[in-house]
Amino acid sequence: MAKNITIAVDAMGGDHAPQMVIDGLAEARILYPEVKYLIFGDEKHIGSMVAAHSALAEASEIIHTTDIVSSDAKPSQALRRGRKSSMGLAIQAVKDGKADVCVSAGNTGALMALSMFILRTMPGIDRPALASPVPTLRGESVMLDLGANVESNANSLLQFAIMGAAYARTVFGLSKPSVALLNVGVEDLKGRDSIKAAADMIRTASHVPMKFTGFVEGDGITAGEVDVIVTDGFTGNVALKTMEGTAKFIGALLERAFKSSLSTKMGYLFSRQGINSLRDHLDPNNHNGGVFLGLNGLVVKSHGGANAPGFASAISTAIDMVDNSLIELITENLPDESDDVAS
Repeated sequence: MAKNITIAVDAMGGDHAPQMVIDGLAEARILYPEVKYLIFGDEKHIGSMVAAHSALAEASEIIHTTDIVSSDAKPSQALRRGRKSSMGLAIQAVKDGKADVCVSAGNTGALMALSMFILRTMPGIDRPALASPVPTLRGESVMLDLGANVESNANSLLQFAIMGAAYARTVFGLSKPSVALLNVGVEDLKGRDSIKAAADMIRTASHVPMKFTGFVEGDGITAGEVDVIVTDGFTGNVALKTMEGTAKFIGALLERAFKSSLSTKMGYLFSRQGINSLRDHLDPNNHNGGVFLGLNGLVVKSHGGANAPGFASAISTAIDMVDNSLIELITENLPDESDDVAS
């Protein structure tokens, strides 16, 4: 679909910005020719980059600002100085109704702080959560929270489950996704009190179209045992970075093994297609596009080190969320009766 969608883009956020951002938008323009872009950044730097892609230039408006949120800026600094930055203005465009979603590859903490300050949390949501797709043996699952909150109580975990299920229905097209809490075991007696309490609360949330399966251990994430993995931000962030590090570790070992002798080099020639398929499946750029769920507006976080195809993937995720009315889905699943469940 992707009709009548406008995306606010922070052109200056990311390790390889702004060139990576503009090139990513040009790739996305080919796939979604009807989408419009508001591009925020230094026009002296990005004007010629946009002009080099005529189709993108036709669909874009550049909003000039020289203010940038640096990659090492603290959230408190971003709140004091970042309102007029490319990141802050892109978020404000969503708040003002000028854009349907904001996409940035910039500083995660700053993006979270500015998004919360400008957009505020939805009614019925205590804390927003960062959700992102993760590769599994079955395809993809979504995991949240990945760092927006260091600690989360049972009520927040219930809200994460509801929002994560809405994400899975929107992005993965699942009518009733399976949901589980990340825990140190699958038995009901294991885990912290907050996790066990959250499990009881999620089981009684019958109004939500999801299938709660209980607990999942760390090795069940990549096995694809469930569609939605719910956890606190500290645990989720550690798990995600461990998965990404393991993927790089496996890739490095395979490369070393295939270069170790003439026979293994020849073996690589016969297995190259399979190795490339594995590399593509594990590449974070192919699973790019985290989102801050629970805000009065959509903000998508691209990997800071994303390449152009990776940023285009984040744009695709943003379009899916707008097309399928993610915020409305979450709102529908947080009626008054859910307040009774959470009380």
